[in-house]
Amino acid sequence: MNPLIIAAEDDTTPSVRLDSVKNTFEISGWSHPEDAISFYAPVFEWLEVYVRSPNEKTDFHFNLQYYNTASAKQIFKILSLLEEISKSNKKITVYWHYDKEDIDMYSAGERYAKMLMLPFEYVQRTT
Repeated sequence: MNPLIIAAEDDTTPSVRLDSVKNTFEISGWSHPEDAISFYAPVFEWLEVYVRSPNEKTDFHFNLQYYNTASAKQIFKILSLLEEISKSNKKITVYWHYDKEDIDMYSAGERYAKMLMLPFEYVQRTT
């Protein structure tokens, strides 16, 4: 399966690295694209293929500085796909990165964790 790599653009779209061979799964940066559905469409296409034959272990990192409401919906959909993988007895861990001062980002991770049956690890970024 070919990796999906999307470079961040002008602090409006996050960088995306999905690579099942290198076992690298990360969305990082700022996510407030003008059209979140279109931006995340290739991510869903890639993940829908990955769901059919996932690695035994997937560590998915959300290392976001900020995301808007439209992106929040897409993040939930990504997490839902990861939850689907976990139901096939594959190990999934979500790593939710946040800045020490950013209580809102930490709380957002907690809210997602309560809505889904996925293990979350909270990673405080160091400056």
